[in-house]
Amino acid sequence: MTASPYQFFDVEVLRAEHLTPAMIRVAFAGPDLPRMATGGRDQRIKIFLPHPGQDAPVMPDTSGNTLDWYAAWCALDPAVRGIMRTYTTRELRRDPDELIVDFAVHGPAPSPADGPATSWARTARPGARIGVLAPVHEENGAYDFCPPQDTEWLLLAADESALPAVANILDTLPPGLPVRVWIELHDLADRQDLPTKADAQVHWLTQEGTTPEAIRGADLPDGVPYAWIAGESATVKAIRRHLVGERGFDRKKVAFSGYWRRGTTTDQLIDSGESA
Repeated sequence: MTASPYQFFDVEVLRAEHLTPAMIRVAFAGPDLPRMATGGRDQRIKIFLPHPGQDAPVMPDTSGNTLDWYAAWCALDPAVRGIMRTYTTRELRRDPDELIVDFAVHGPAPSPADGPATSWARTARPGARIGVLAPVHEENGAYDFCPPQDTEWLLLAADESALPAVANILDTLPPGLPVRVWIELHDLADRQDLPTKADAQVHWLTQEGTTPEAIRGADLPDGVPYAWIAGESATVKAIRRHLVGERGFDRKKVAFSGYWRRGTTTDQLIDSGESA
């Protein structure tokens, strides 16, 4: 039987802090964290949150084999099973072992836009337990950023939901590499410092869905590009269409991922099978 590159982890909150008004950073610890791995700058993990009144999320019993974890999770009663969401590993620290996850929140609490993960993050306290499905091997299928060797410059486009991945990418780029970055925020107060050795130009936008037009009017570098696009699904698709159809990017060198869809909840996407 093929071994799964993923494992369930039982973790608890060590600390939580506001990085900006719209971003909460949570540090987690757990006995099995030494086994956790990360394979990419936009490494995706699944988190499983408890329902109100639960001390910990109800997790599927996979008997050590997580190859069929999704079917096992779907088989559980939706009213009690852990509430599943997808996030980015912002950092996996060693000595001591800590998993760092950044949660985007919008507006003061409580907000009509709050979902289960946002509500949980706003009130996260030390000792609070969640479940995590994460890789135990660096080579896994849950990341997209993988520029080819012939890449001469990068284009990154994202919104707040993908800001942790953008920060990871920029932090690990080689010195002098030309990078053009567009990031949509609800408010300029939510800008973050994005350390990088690359030659990066970062453009912060405050109107939702305006990135395609901003890129359309931009002067881009010469040379072989690689693009990474993540965020709201319709905006991501519009950027990709422009880059491939109008700018002539090789479609194989455009990595894109819809992290969320306007007008559709995460639970609706899960029910449709689009967010597994």
